Amino acid sequence: MTVSTIPETLAGERVDRAVALLTGWSRAEVREMVERGDVLIDGHPVARSARLVAGTTLEWRGEPLVAPPPGPDASIEFGVVYEDEDIAVVDKPAGLVVHPGAGNQHGTLVSGLLARYDLASVGDPMRPGIVHRLDRETSGLLIVARTQRAYESLVEALSTHAVERHYIAVVRGVPSASRGTIDAPIGRSPRSPTRMAVRTGGRESRTHYEVVETFGDAARLAVDLETGRTHQIRVHLAAIDHPVLGDYVYGRADDRVGRPFLHAAALEFTHPVTGAAMAFSSPLPGDLQRALEQLAVGPLAPPSD
Repeated sequence: MTVSTIPETLAGERVDRAVALLTGWSRAEVREMVERGDVLIDGHPVARSARLVAGTTLEWRGEPLVAPPPGPDASIEFGVVYEDEDIAVVDKPAGLVVHPGAGNQHGTLVSGLLARYDLASVGDPMRPGIVHRLDRETSGLLIVARTQRAYESLVEALSTHAVERHYIAVVRGVPSASRGTIDAPIGRSPRSPTRMAVRTGGRESRTHYEVVETFGDAARLAVDLETGRTHQIRVHLAAIDHPVLGDYVYGRADDRVGRPFLHAAALEFTHPVTGAAMAFSSPLPGDLQRALEQLAVGPLAPPSD
């Protein structure tokens, strides 16, 4: 057990953030410890949202439980658009989580990849081969590194915005400008730790969009990412009052599409080893194509609560 007296500099800080700052553990690891009752203030277990008071005693017992690295699972289904000895480009279906995380230790794309490729020593052992992500309910294209040299090169290319990522989105309402750039920092929502928000002090984030087609009270957009923050497209479009259709987190659900209407439709990048120009595309999956056809023939249905 480790004991620390709270100094004035940490007064008012959330307990989970304070323990993370003092130990170097991640917030997710600390949350699990709090939920197990292994974090105490003056000898009493606390909620992770509790605020610290100077002079009180903060204790934590043991260390975070270390999750085992993911294993292979040949039952995980996904498409492969391209593969060579250094990379693969996969087409992820909606509903599939990319890598293990809180509440999603099994059944992820990573396990499916490990059943097909030898990735265990590539990048992060908890997310081997993964250089960028898609949300669970977003379908479409991802680049996977199959070798460490490809991993390092792709991470660098993504950090310098050298990978072009093109999305198709349908949003509620029609933007007043036919094209534009949303340049607004994104960080964790102060109201909900599982959501992101446009906020001062967030990470630099830019999204470019162009209206391709309108359907009365909805519009189909071509969206390009300049940066790649968590939930970036969904947060940015909601911030300009045009949330992605069917986005029940940042907008409202819609009866005609069972998930956010967002698809990673194309990728353009330079091969990390050969230097060749690479370009790939993915057609709209069936559920989104049907929703698009319904939008084209009829008025927008009332939103579902």
